[in-house]
Amino acid sequence: MGSRLTWRQICRSEDYRGRWVALDNCRYDQSTASPTEGDVVDADEDLAELCRRIREADKTHCAILFCEDEVIVESQPQLPPSSWRTMQS
Repeated sequence: MGSRLTWRQICRSEDYRGRWVALDNCRYDQSTASPTEGDVVDADEDLAELCRRIREADKTHCAILFCEDEVIVESQPQLPPSSWRTMQS
């Protein structure tokens, strides 16, 4: 492991999707306090096993996050009220 990646890169990677990921030396989003990038220390499908290895490696400042499929929501452009169609009955 040991590569520095953004959280978006991690979520797009088949290596980490569906697994718990331990990050060290994280950079955090100021508004959400969520990690946005970090050094990947380890990853595992079993959270308890990952935590055991992290403890054994004396990595005491890791953020551990679950990597789900990235959800991208595409919004429809909003039309101004003047372009709305009125329904006739």
